[in-house]
Amino acid sequence: MITPTKGIAPQRALLAVGAQIINLLDQPMTVSQAWARLRQWRRNNNHLAPVPFWWFVLALDMLYALGLLELRDELLTVRRADATTTHSQ
Repeated sequence: MITPTKGIAPQRALLAVGAQIINLLDQPMTVSQAWARLRQWRRNNNHLAPVPFWWFVLALDMLYALGLLELRDELLTVRRADATTTHSQ
Protein backbone atom coordinates (compact mmCIF):
# COMPACT_ATOMS: atom_id res chain seq x y z
CA MET A 1 0.00 0.00 0.00
CA ILE A 2 2.69 2.49 0.95
CA THR A 3 5.15 0.89 -1.45
CA PRO A 4 4.35 -1.03 -4.64
CA THR A 5 3.20 -4.62 -4.12
CA LYS A 6 1.81 -7.41 -6.26
CA GLY A 7 -1.62 -5.76 -6.03
CA ILE A 8 -0.54 -2.08 -5.97
CA ALA A 9 0.96 -0.64 -9.15
CA PRO A 10 4.02 1.60 -8.68
CA GLN A 11 1.94 4.54 -9.98
CA ARG A 12 -0.60 3.98 -7.19
CA ALA A 13 1.75 3.36 -4.26
CA LEU A 14 1.16 5.96 -1.55
CA LEU A 15 4.82 7.02 -1.64
CA ALA A 16 4.56 7.70 -5.39
CA VAL A 17 1.25 9.56 -5.07
CA GLY A 18 2.65 11.49 -2.09
CA ALA A 19 5.73 12.48 -4.10
CA GLN A 20 3.47 13.68 -6.91
CA ILE A 21 1.45 15.76 -4.44
CA ILE A 22 4.56 17.33 -2.89
CA ASN A 23 5.84 18.12 -6.39
CA LEU A 24 2.57 19.89 -7.25
CA LEU A 25 2.37 21.95 -4.05
CA ASP A 26 4.52 24.81 -5.30
CA GLN A 27 2.29 27.17 -3.32
CA PRO A 28 -0.34 26.75 -0.59
CA MET A 29 -3.61 25.43 -2.01
CA THR A 30 -6.87 23.91 -0.89
CA VAL A 31 -7.42 20.17 -0.82
CA SER A 32 -9.75 20.52 -3.82
CA GLN A 33 -7.14 22.44 -5.80
CA ALA A 34 -4.47 19.84 -4.98
CA TRP A 35 -6.82 17.01 -6.00
CA ALA A 36 -7.60 18.71 -9.33
CA ARG A 37 -3.92 19.38 -10.03
CA LEU A 38 -2.96 15.79 -9.18
CA ARG A 39 -5.60 14.37 -11.52
CA GLN A 40 -4.45 16.70 -14.33
CA TRP A 41 -0.77 15.90 -13.73
CA ARG A 42 -1.46 12.16 -13.79
CA ARG A 43 -3.38 12.48 -17.09
CA ASN A 44 -0.63 14.61 -18.64
CA ASN A 45 2.06 12.14 -17.57
CA ASN A 46 0.23 8.94 -18.60
CA HIS A 47 -0.26 7.64 -15.08
CA LEU A 48 -3.33 5.66 -15.94
CA ALA A 49 -3.65 3.58 -12.74
CA PRO A 50 -6.77 4.91 -11.01
CA VAL A 51 -6.33 6.98 -7.85
CA PRO A 52 -9.69 7.68 -6.20
CA PHE A 53 -10.17 10.61 -3.86
CA TRP A 54 -9.94 8.42 -0.73
CA TRP A 55 -6.51 7.16 -1.91
CA PHE A 56 -5.42 10.78 -2.40
CA VAL A 57 -6.52 11.50 1.18
CA LEU A 58 -4.51 8.50 2.42
CA ALA A 59 -1.46 9.94 0.65
CA LEU A 60 -2.09 13.30 2.37
CA ASP A 61 -2.36 11.49 5.72
CA MET A 62 0.94 9.72 5.07
CA LEU A 63 2.66 13.00 4.16
CA TYR A 64 1.29 14.60 7.33
CA ALA A 65 2.45 11.66 9.46
CA LEU A 66 5.93 11.97 7.93
CA GLY A 67 5.99 15.67 8.83
CA LEU A 68 6.15 16.79 5.21
CA LEU A 69 2.76 18.47 4.91
CA GLU A 70 0.53 20.62 7.06
CA LEU A 71 -2.83 22.32 6.83
CA ARG A 72 -2.71 26.04 7.67
CA ASP A 73 -5.74 28.28 7.31
CA GLU A 74 -7.43 25.54 5.25
CA LEU A 75 -4.50 25.43 2.82
CA LEU A 76 -2.11 22.55 2.27
CA THR A 77 1.50 23.63 2.63
CA VAL A 78 4.76 21.72 2.33
CA ARG A 79 6.86 21.81 5.48
CA ARG A 80 10.35 22.87 4.55
CA ALA A 81 13.26 21.81 6.74
CA ASP A 82 14.97 24.81 8.28
CA ALA A 83 18.72 24.33 8.14
CA THR A 84 19.16 26.33 11.34
CA THR A 85 17.12 23.81 13.34
CA THR A 86 19.09 20.80 12.14
CA HIS A 87 21.87 19.86 14.55
CA SER A 88 24.88 17.81 13.48
CA GLN A 89 26.90 16.13 16.16
